[in-house]
Amino acid sequence: MHTSFHSFINLLFIGMIALFPVVNPLGSAFMVTPYFSNLTRAEKNTAVAKITLYAFCICTVSLFAGHWILQLFGLSIPVIQLAGGIMICKMGWESLSSDKKPDHNTEANGNLSGFTYIQDKLFYPITFPVTTGAGTISVLFTLSAHTARANFVDHLISTSAILAAIVVMCILIYICYRNAKNIINFLGANGEIIINRISAFLIFCVGLQIAISGITNLIKG
Repeated sequence: MHTSFHSFINLLFIGMIALFPVVNPLGSAFMVTPYFSNLTRAEKNTAVAKITLYAFCICTVSLFAGHWILQLFGLSIPVIQLAGGIMICKMGWESLSSDKKPDHNTEANGNLSGFTYIQDKLFYPITFPVTTGAGTISVLFTLSAHTARANFVDHLISTSAILAAIVVMCILIYICYRNAKNIINFLGANGEIIINRISAFLIFCVGLQIAISGITNLIKG
């Protein structure tokens, strides 16, 4: 029993350490905060809850079935990295090259809720690939290798530990996405503009880095 608990804690810690840099809840929160600018508090809470749920679903599917899904479509991780990187670059470039806020602006769209203009963006691009993208999928594929054991008990413990790490990451996503605006507000109006511009630049850089990693892995492969 003690050995099983030790194995669970050990793999839980490994999972959290491995997932945190690629998910980067706080950094991602600054990137997507402009999308929440015209939402009421209740709408923002709903949006963040859905993003968190989508992120959990992506991580869980990647853990249990991602490898077979990629095989079904004949895809590889480098291709996913390249495609995801291009999508993130596109999102960052659009934010950098435009002085306008995201197109869910309620003032330009009558009396409809701001949530109406963001709900179709909650999965793409906010959840995938910005929050949980190719890097997250790659890490989960690697962690899932630890669950491929003959002993059923060890397999159950390992899988439970990785799922627990995913849950912890999703909790961090929820907390950071809900509170990033408070940090930006503390910086003031100019601080918000600066954060939004820096975030857009970082989005582009992150996308470029992921795309380059995909190209490098394709060449090596």
